[in-house]
Amino acid sequence: MRRMLPLSLSRGDCPDGLSLAGSAFWRFREVMSDGGVRLPWTDLDAIEQLALSDLRPALCGLTLDRPRIMGILNVTPDSFSDGGDHLDIAALIARAQAMAVDADILDIGGESTRPGADFVPEAEEIARVVPAIRAIRAAGITTPISIDTRKARVAEAAIAAGANMVNDVSALTHDPAMAKVVAATVVPVCLMHALGDPRTMQVDPTYGDVLCDIHDYLAHRIECAVNAGISPDKIIVDPGLGFGKTLQHNVTILRGISHYHSLGVAVLVGASRKRFIGTIGGASAPKDRMAGSVAVALHAAAQGVQVLRVHDTYETRQALTLQMALTGDESTDGA
Repeated sequence: MRRMLPLSLSRGDCPDGLSLAGSAFWRFREVMSDGGVRLPWTDLDAIEQLALSDLRPALCGLTLDRPRIMGILNVTPDSFSDGGDHLDIAALIARAQAMAVDADILDIGGESTRPGADFVPEAEEIARVVPAIRAIRAAGITTPISIDTRKARVAEAAIAAGANMVNDVSALTHDPAMAKVVAATVVPVCLMHALGDPRTMQVDPTYGDVLCDIHDYLAHRIECAVNAGISPDKIIVDPGLGFGKTLQHNVTILRGISHYHSLGVAVLVGASRKRFIGTIGGASAPKDRMAGSVAVALHAAAQGVQVLRVHDTYETRQALTLQMALTGDESTDGA
């Protein structure tokens, strides 16, 4: 598989460009291929053109011709930003209801995967996420739910409780049974790149070429998932910002994030409130990093990224709405 970085991105009405991953808003005129060779998109073969331009399959019933917002809702005592905020069921439901106004998907997590986080046993993780999912569904919230876990039994229990997809930070490598659960339940799965596990991933992370190394890893994990019986139209990928990456690695990935469209699947970016945003933006407390997080989300959306995983759903939705209006891709009649 040739790696390709779409270049000369422009708004959707560009007559001489090719749609970027089926986006209603963004097109590209050329690519940077292996070895730094610039090519017009017309020089790509039919398969390569399709990988870069084809509309990605719907995710949990949501079309991916525009950016979708995944709202982060952790039921953990120790997550780096919202740990402990939603342990009370009433607080959880209130936050889920507020998020559901602007988020397309709610991502429920019961194990912190912040740098240095401790392992959470299966039974404890299930005891955190299953009541949360049931409470959200009992409250009448119908927004699709993603279960953020790397454990098969947790995923299985969450899906039985009402979850609609799996978000696995280990890309199906932590638990050998996870691929079987995903294949059997026929739910979408997000495969994320991480260098090591949460306890060790930030200990001197090193790459030959961070963009290409992650591309090749994700390509391999897609192949493994398909070989395990998971349909390609159920797979999305996440380059894993902050998971075994230095500040410069994160910046490099974001600058070249459209590189991962050449994998032929939808791309998710989860940068919200992460440390590199605080370092660059001068905000030591995670909850003070909202503005920087929105800036990164807009950058990712302008690179054709289909799913934005964020804490600040209202602010991100407002910013995306303005971005679309200002590029001429959304009607502002009556404004």
